[in-house]
Order: sequence, then structure tokens, then C-alpha cells
Amino acid sequence: MELLHSGKIREIYADGEDILLVASDRISIYDVVLPTAIPDKGKILTQLSLWWFEQLADVVPNHIISATDVPAEWAGRAVRCERLDMVMVECIARGYLAGSGLKEYERDGAVSGVELPPGLIEGSQLPEPIYTPTTKVPPGQGHDEFMTYADVEAKLGAERAAELKRITLEVYRRGSEIAVAKGIIIADTKIELGVAKDGSLKLADELLTPDAARFWSADEWKPGGTQRYLDKQFLRDWATHNTDWDRTEPGPEIPDEVVEATRNRYIEVYERLTGEKWR
Repeated sequence: MELLHSGKIREIYADGEDILLVASDRISIYDVVLPTAIPDKGKILTQLSLWWFEQLADVVPNHIISATDVPAEWAGRAVRCERLDMVMVECIARGYLAGSGLKEYERDGAVSGVELPPGLIEGSQLPEPIYTPTTKVPPGQGHDEFMTYADVEAKLGAERAAELKRITLEVYRRGSEIAVAKGIIIADTKIELGVAKDGSLKLADELLTPDAARFWSADEWKPGGTQRYLDKQFLRDWATHNTDWDRTEPGPEIPDEVVEATRNRYIEVYERLTGEKWR
């Protein structure tokens, strides 16, 4: 088995024609891996992604080959996957105004070139979900930047750009319908897509997890301020308001009580969405 890539959260190994994707318990914010791990995080992300891949299998195929045919020491946090040629565009759908999308809107009245109505505030639901792609920058080489749809067309061609947008918005729409029935709002999410040997697009990496989406508790949603996050935004807020960290390496150590509160949010999302008790 050959280590192909060690990312902020995952290691990718080659195993014959397949790859093994192994999720660690590391956590990153502002593109920096913090020195403190969140126990069970990698397993929660892996198991929740597998649940979502199954829920959305009729929307778009995915790269999963097996969740059990993996080395025993990685059981629960590794998946055997098909090799894909990853699309070098970060595909993001937004249904609510938050994070970098809010900042872009406050500056330009638009996000990724998509004009939005005036008067929206933090946490506002958008008239309809929007596709707001970004560049995909390798780790340590800067931050992803917003792209317009025309930028994606110029980079990948009109047909591929249209397919990326369609899949991203449909994954978000279907995922949101499932989540809101469980009392959770998916404010926005990013998805990873790759091209299979037959030229088709497939979902890859993780899907609709607290690392890849912004989750809010639906019964507590109130536009006009910060929501009760059920994702790692909680950790970003802690670092911003309780440390003097300048968002460069090394990141701050996370206190035990913040580790536990972060882990509890990941578990809460898993249990509310899947209806299964985390063990």
C-alpha cells in the first residue's frame, strides 16, 4: 500500500487499482490544522458520509467500493474507493446567507456573481439556493477564491460546468429536504466531484458532514445574528473570540471543554440525521 497524499484531515493510499481514504480525528479551521484532535471525529465523518451517499445514490453516483474491505486498524474511518480524476473546482451550494457568502454579499450585493435581493441579513434564507463555486487551491498555497459561473465555463467548458451546477444544487436540495425533516437546516455545503474512467461525474471525499456543510438547529434559527452551529463553525468562533491567534500556524491548543462541546455537536448531527445512536 502506497501513501499518495496526506491532507489536513485525510490520508489517501493506493491499493492496487483502488484507493483507501482514511479520515483522522484532526480538525482544521482557517486552513490550519489545530494541535488538538477531536475524538471519534474521523469515524463520525466517514459514517455520516456513507449514510448520505446511500440517501443520494439516485441523484448522482459516488466513488465508494466498500466500507468494510479495509485494514482492521482503520475500521470505521476508512473506505475503499474508485480512483477519480478530481474536478479542480470547489462546488458550493448556498441556501442561506452566512460565512464568506455573507461578506461577499455585504460588499457586492452578490455572491460568485449571483445577484441577490437587497436587505438580506446574516442567516437570511435566500429566495432559492444558489451555486457559488470557488477555486481549489492546494494546501499551503493560499485560500480558495470565489469564481463566477462564467469562470467555470471558461475553465471546464459549458457542458461540464452545467453538469457541476446541476448536481451541486440537486444534492443540496435533496439533502436539505431530508435534513429539515430531522430539524436541521443545511445553510450551505461544498461537494467534491471527480471524473470516472467512463467520463461520468461521481461524488467523492465526504458528503454533507459538519466539516463540509454549515448545520443549524431549525427550531432555533433566527435571521439577524449568529445561529447555534452544529458544525465546526463553533470552533472557529471559539478561536476568534477566546484567543489572540492570528490564523497562522501553529494553531492554539483546544481546551478539554471545547473539545467535548465540538465532539458533541458532531455526534448530535449524526444522531439527528441518521436516527441512530452513536456508539
